[in-house]
Amino acid sequence: MSSEPTEPGTDDDSAAIDPHAVGGRGSDEGASEHRAFWADEVADEIEAREPDEPIVIKGGVSPSGIAHIGNFNEIIRGYFVAAVLRERGHEVRQVFTSDDKDALRKLPRKLADIDGNIVELGDVNAGALGQNLGKPYTDIPDPFEDGHDSYAAHFAALLEADAEALDIPVEMVSNTELYAEGAFDDVVERVLRNADAARETLGSYQDKVDEDYVPFMPQCAECGMLTQDVTEVDVDAREVHYRCSGIEAGDRFMEGCGCEGVATFREGKLPWRFEWPAQWEVLGVDFEPFGKDHAEGSWPSGVDIAREVLGNEPPVPMVYEWFTLNGESLSSSEGHVVTVQEVLDLIEPEVLRYFFARTPKKAKDFDIERLDQLVNEFDRFERAYFGDSDPDERFTAFAERAYPFVVDEVRAGRVRLPYTFAAVLGMVDDREFRIQLAKDEGHFTDETPEWAIEDALDRVERARRWAERCDNEYNYRLQSALPDHEFGDAVGTALDDLADFVAEGHDGEEIQGEIYETARRHDVDVGDFFSAGYRLFFDETQGPRLGEFLGELERDFVVARLRREA
Repeated sequence: MSSEPTEPGTDDDSAAIDPHAVGGRGSDEGASEHRAFWADEVADEIEAREPDEPIVIKGGVSPSGIAHIGNFNEIIRGYFVAAVLRERGHEVRQVFTSDDKDALRKLPRKLADIDGNIVELGDVNAGALGQNLGKPYTDIPDPFEDGHDSYAAHFAALLEADAEALDIPVEMVSNTELYAEGAFDDVVERVLRNADAARETLGSYQDKVDEDYVPFMPQCAECGMLTQDVTEVDVDAREVHYRCSGIEAGDRFMEGCGCEGVATFREGKLPWRFEWPAQWEVLGVDFEPFGKDHAEGSWPSGVDIAREVLGNEPPVPMVYEWFTLNGESLSSSEGHVVTVQEVLDLIEPEVLRYFFARTPKKAKDFDIERLDQLVNEFDRFERAYFGDSDPDERFTAFAERAYPFVVDEVRAGRVRLPYTFAAVLGMVDDREFRIQLAKDEGHFTDETPEWAIEDALDRVERARRWAERCDNEYNYRLQSALPDHEFGDAVGTALDDLADFVAEGHDGEEIQGEIYETARRHDVDVGDFFSAGYRLFFDETQGPRLGEFLGELERDFVVARLRREA
């Protein structure tokens, strides 16, 4: 996606802005040297413009479906830049706009409740949505009926809760409220006074822009729908005359009620391609990250509209690559999403922050089935910060710079249990037994402080929920009491022999191999022998790789259980 930076010495320095790469001027003469953390590069570009304070960082989303982890991209990437700027002594205002004056154009298949749980459309008052197609989100009742004024307010509350859960100070801004208080009035007037320039500029990006096109969408006073049919503009009175003929919704057209009326600039909205650059002016935006879907259309048109129609410079841009979920594209309308709250049930906030702290220019997959790999990578990142040798020098430099922005508190002495081992401990309900197992594996010592133990055990609960969600090999419960059982003599003798082998101090891989050998020596069916082990430890007939699991447990406990001692 990256384009070549403008060669040094060009007359138009603004052309050097490259929205497709962080630090788009990186190879120009006088540009800053490579930064270990991309947020420093962005902060350099912002400072180079000598902005007024507070520096304004913005993100935004239309509340069209589930507030999911993909929507959080702009909030958290903006946060890292804001944090770097604050570290440098700047006052920063981070805002996130809910584009809630937009019209609901189709029904989402799934929604998220106030706790971030994804639910089917049939589980809510779907009529609140279905009966209000074509109307702004702020005029649509909350289908959850949980006390919010509108569906837009419900959606915004979810994003606000997500930001709070990750300790990100962001100011939620409603587009509807901005229009209602007149914040857009001057910009709308300027767009409509320069309607010819507006049409010419937008016509370079869209085919359906003719001489009758008016860049404003009034809201019908009768039915509440937005309409694109403007019949007259009175700029001096700040009014437009309209006919409620309807609105385009993807590849179809939603019919309006047909009535005619007059709307003020506060009783409608700008089309998206004009509204985005209008937000830059109204909010004084200095920096905005956005997904690559905007980089090839909305951003270039926004830049041209800002300069040619509004007479302003666009903010510093940063394009981030999309990430996939379990190998497939995120889709709010199809319900293929995961919410921030769902993720925080499975991993610590600092691990999720780390996921976003990595380079925005590289596509990544958020694979819930393999969260252990992400957690392991974060643990490596943390160790590198605290001085553990890492073969990758760039990774170490990144850790040394970015780690303080990822964690709530830099604190030496933390214990990070490997995620899959934490999942093993999650099979055990008894807290003291968990601690003993962690001591047996060398993760805790008698000198480990209580706060570090509690932090480590918090991961155990998250890993346990991960095992339950994925129903993987760790989704079993170790029985604290000896389950009811009945085995034949051959199986009983084989279990005693296996107990002797475990007592000798062998590791999990060796125990796994010995299970097969013991069954063979005693002429016991291997499947029956594994089933006997699963019965003793899980009161089930199946389970995880038994030998490796037994190798993780306290040895005396395993020996006693194999010998069927209560």
